[in-house]
Amino acid sequence: MMRLRRAVFAASLVSALLVGGSQLPAAAAQASGAEALAPCAEKARAEVFHEGGVPLLDWQENLEFDGRGTLWVSHLTKNRVEGYAPDGTLKVSVPVSGPGGIRRGPDGMMYVDYGVNPLTSWATGGGIVRFDPTAVAPKAEKFVDGLSGVNGLAIDADGNLYVSRELATGILKFRPDGTKDEKWTRAADVFGTNGLEIVGDQLYASVITDTSSPVVRVPLNDPAAHTTVVELSRNPLKTKVLDDLTSFEGKLVVASFRDGELIQVDPVTGRSCVLVSGLRTPTSVRVPRGFGDHDGRRELFVSEASGRVVKVTVG
Repeated sequence: MMRLRRAVFAASLVSALLVGGSQLPAAAAQASGAEALAPCAEKARAEVFHEGGVPLLDWQENLEFDGRGTLWVSHLTKNRVEGYAPDGTLKVSVPVSGPGGIRRGPDGMMYVDYGVNPLTSWATGGGIVRFDPTAVAPKAEKFVDGLSGVNGLAIDADGNLYVSRELATGILKFRPDGTKDEKWTRAADVFGTNGLEIVGDQLYASVITDTSSPVVRVPLNDPAAHTTVVELSRNPLKTKVLDDLTSFEGKLVVASFRDGELIQVDPVTGRSCVLVSGLRTPTSVRVPRGFGDHDGRRELFVSEASGRVVKVTVG
């Protein structure tokens, strides 16, 4: 939840800002209880794609590629979604109140959770907006409203939308026409989900409110049969505060907001390792698609509450 992450941010900010340089190689994770996550065998390096502003006040919450040469970033505290070119140039800005999870739908539209910032959501409410990324001056229009406590977003190949809720039970499902699938939502009774990612017919969710830092698998056709893939924290005092996640070369990559890590998880075995450490409160991670010369087989892009966007190159 953003309230939880704000508290964690304050505690970790000083040490995070001491990390210098533009390359942040993978390193061993901090101990999580009796065991520490080892670094992954793959070598990875990070470099800043977009510099941040004032930490916390320049909070970047989520990001997504439209497949047409633009990276869209949810600027939570400045109430806008920004579009960047492959060279890092800011191309366009779309006003959205407290934007969070952002995803491209199969219709080519960009869908964005709004009302994610708890400091302003009481006045604006929450829901989902959408806009056409190909428009000269994109304008967000409401798609779903009347929601609260939303954060993460995923969209399946049929255009169904899935929304996480950090302080509630049940992942929300909305049909392509914006109506809510009540039966599916009741069956997906996982509490405190944050990041969402669809791989085939499975929805994967990170859980932010559980101190064991679990990643959960929810079958799209049988949401009541959800299971835990892995628990990444053995010590409740060292919870990872998991944020968004993505699928990368057959594995899941999960952002640990608290520890500044990208954690690689095998969705079949649950085997996990630290792909990158030394990030500054990462909030989301995505694979580049149709973004200039950037290679989706080797690269990941990460948004941070520090305001930065970081590119990670693997291998």
